[in-house]
Amino acid sequence: MTASPQAPPAQPRKAALAAWIGSALEYYDFFIYGTAAALVFNKLFFPGAEPATGTLLALATFGAGYVARPVGAFVLGHLGDRFGRKRILVSTVLLMGIATFAVGCLPTYASIGIAAPIILVVLRLLQGFSAGGEQAGASSTSLEHAPSNRRAYFTSFTLGGTQFGQVLATAIFLPVAALPTEDLLSWGWRLPFWLSAVVVVAGLLIRRTLDETPVFQEQQRRAETSRAPVAELFSSHLGAVIRVVLASTIATVSTIFTVYALSYAVNDVGLSRTAMLWVGVVANLVAIVVIPLFGALGDRIGRKPVFLAGSIAMAVTMAGYLAAISAGSYVWIFVLGILVFGLGNSATGGVWPAFYGEMFPARVRLSGVAIGTQIGFAVAGFAPTIAAALAGDDGSNWPAVAVFVAAVCLLNIVAVATGRDYYRTPTEDLGGSPVPRSETTAASPTAS
Repeated sequence: MTASPQAPPAQPRKAALAAWIGSALEYYDFFIYGTAAALVFNKLFFPGAEPATGTLLALATFGAGYVARPVGAFVLGHLGDRFGRKRILVSTVLLMGIATFAVGCLPTYASIGIAAPIILVVLRLLQGFSAGGEQAGASSTSLEHAPSNRRAYFTSFTLGGTQFGQVLATAIFLPVAALPTEDLLSWGWRLPFWLSAVVVVAGLLIRRTLDETPVFQEQQRRAETSRAPVAELFSSHLGAVIRVVLASTIATVSTIFTVYALSYAVNDVGLSRTAMLWVGVVANLVAIVVIPLFGALGDRIGRKPVFLAGSIAMAVTMAGYLAAISAGSYVWIFVLGILVFGLGNSATGGVWPAFYGEMFPARVRLSGVAIGTQIGFAVAGFAPTIAAALAGDDGSNWPAVAVFVAAVCLLNIVAVATGRDYYRTPTEDLGGSPVPRSETTAASPTAS
């Protein structure tokens, strides 16, 4: 579809950069919470509980953010499809930065008692609400700016930014975690949260310079935007929403790796905090490099083969990763950590932003991707709590966690394998009754 004079030209590179940087900043905030929940929140906000119970409660506050994500998806998805993608991109970064900075200012249980964990959960809910529209907004914007034959490549930068945010969050915690325990628990843990002030400024500056997508501008020009996107979504595209929900449970691998495995290694096995944080850094650095490569591969052979290969790989290698932690073998922890998260998770992450977005027409795309993914991610958010319960008080039943992860992988494998791959469909035909185009007629607007 050629953009009308009223619509700005496509900006695939700028949109991908805005998605990458914004997601990196947003998920820096989101994952420093997860790291703190795994390492210190049980002592700061639940000091009266038994160690195992305190860990469960701290991980549950991490999961609380995922409860708010579907709510954020409904609200922000509606607003994004009704009034534009750009407004959502700016709003999510602003809300996430403010909530995260406030966590760093929060008095602990020792200072204000039960009010401390209550306020902590409220702030976590605000983080989750914001994240509910972040990835869907970023990936929808990138998809609608991208050439039809390179949608997976350009949308993959949304997930690349997410991985960089995790690297940044973990890297910030490396010197903090190395502090003496007294300093870590008194003031050190607050520093990563206070740095979110940078998120508010940088995120606003970056995303406000991006034009609205030509697809959405064209809809506005023709007065074709939906007045009730969520209602239209569920009346006409319910099957696609359910498929995205089931496929999105693959995020369980990410939360098990990032939160549960870290807590298990440090709190149950007694491994070095610093070494385990470095595992996350290295695996995410690998992911940053290979995610766009998997996206490019998805443009050549389709999204489904790449996604399925990643899911199968993670189902197998997660068991090995937990076994390596149980054995205390740092060499195998690093090797298997790279396999399960740096490669397996990156294969799915490189193609799902395009795969999910291509199931919906532009009128309901942001709502469809946001609601579908965030309901699936809500399961993933509580996966660390479920895993901790399955493993027992001493974490010795880690094989049960491996089986749980494999079962979730099987669920999303079935959902993806039975779906349709729209990688050869022009962007303007997505979500309707598309006729696959030949590779020789792939649209390729000029990148800016």
